[in-house]
Amino acid sequence: MNVQFKKGALELCVLALLDKQDHYGYELANKISKRVAISEGSVYPLLRRLAKEEYFTTYLQESSEGPSRKYYRLTDKGRGYLHQLIHEWVQFTQGVNKLLQEGDHIE
Repeated sequence: MNVQFKKGALELCVLALLDKQDHYGYELANKISKRVAISEGSVYPLLRRLAKEEYFTTYLQESSEGPSRKYYRLTDKGRGYLHQLIHEWVQFTQGVNKLLQEGDHIE
């Protein structure tokens, strides 16, 4: 899949998953990679940036499987940003789909 497609959608995927429940980084990367081929390393820079922009907060939670894990929790600001991205995504994909249908590329 085109790398630019993935980069644009990754932020939306991370925020959408955090809207449902708190997650730690590896867990987010694993859930996303089950649906979209991504590398685990592509998630962490995004998490740092989104935390810096205050779209979520972080906290440590002990793990029975090793060291404490850093969990990410969506903030109200992050939820608002997610809703904005969803709106933009729907408009974008509808426009692209219409263009593809006009070009008779969808079978």
